[in-house]
Amino acid sequence: MGLFSHNKSQEQAPSSDNADAQLSGDSTIREWLDHPVGGQIFRAMLAEAGQNEKVLGPVKGWSLKRVAGMSQGKMTDEMITDMVQKANGGSVSAVPSASTSAAEPSAPDMPEWQEKITPGRFAGQTVIVTGAGSGIGQATASRVAREGGRVVAVDISPERLNDFKASLSEATIDVVAGDITNDETIEQIVQTAGERIDALANVAGIMDNMTPVHEVSDEVWSRVMNVNLVGTMKLMRAVVPKMLEQKSGSIVNITSEAGIRGAAAGAAYTASKHAVVGLTKSSAFAYTGTGIRVNAVAPGGVATNIEAKFDSDMFMERFNAASAIMPPPTTANQLAASITFLLSDDGTNVNGAILPSDGGWSAA
Repeated sequence: MGLFSHNKSQEQAPSSDNADAQLSGDSTIREWLDHPVGGQIFRAMLAEAGQNEKVLGPVKGWSLKRVAGMSQGKMTDEMITDMVQKANGGSVSAVPSASTSAAEPSAPDMPEWQEKITPGRFAGQTVIVTGAGSGIGQATASRVAREGGRVVAVDISPERLNDFKASLSEATIDVVAGDITNDETIEQIVQTAGERIDALANVAGIMDNMTPVHEVSDEVWSRVMNVNLVGTMKLMRAVVPKMLEQKSGSIVNITSEAGIRGAAAGAAYTASKHAVVGLTKSSAFAYTGTGIRVNAVAPGGVATNIEAKFDSDMFMERFNAASAIMPPPTTANQLAASITFLLSDDGTNVNGAILPSDGGWSAA
């Protein structure tokens, strides 16, 4: 999420004379921001990372520990302990009870979703998953592998792929490191998959820098389009002939909330994800009756290593206004549940669907 660059040596603890309630790692972000000492600490940390509290709007009801757990390691347990000690005048509290602002009531605590594995759901199947080194791609590849499938895991980073494979030593995982916009990588993926390809999850993608069309650079436009659209198309084009031969196959592309509305990202990312929607629908129509299903999942806010960088002040102002109706970010595992449903035979009779997995954002 890019929020948690933290330099303890430069941080000075504010006076705790006015701190009338104690904070802990279980206190919500809203409670931290409302606290006379904790709020100063939190805002100073955000400023050090070049951000402000507006970026926390969707997660203000979450505990500090929960947000830290989704920060891709950028906020450690040591940092939380340090913050709690400073906020409480040097003591660590287990009390999550800072008073909440009456003007901004907190949302009721919701039970956390628990993943439930379906044993054997992908038994005997070979499934290609791109972006498998981290985030949604890794969660999807992991779910398929734990449900009995053979995974061809694809990512630009060989180190992340090897770490992922090692984490599931009993699963059947083959790795391909490379750029999905490269024809040689595409050929290697298909060769690694072998005789049969039962499913493809096109998850790999990159964010833009949140610039509107008059500020977008050729470099950003080309890179985002190549990864998000061209790479997706090339891998689909490569696997469809095998699926036509075997008269079966499931393809799930990852679009985005930005693929169905204009207020979620910059011009390049939004255009690329709208194009993925068109590619998905066109393919679903073209292959109807062949045994191939083509669908897409449209995530809302997800805590992954894809970082949103705002290079446009104008767009930042508009995005902050739009974010008021955004549900809190979700987890990669929750997105994997939606994706694997469509990949699997459970998605039978679903073809050409754009499934929003966004906590209801698209309904607003």
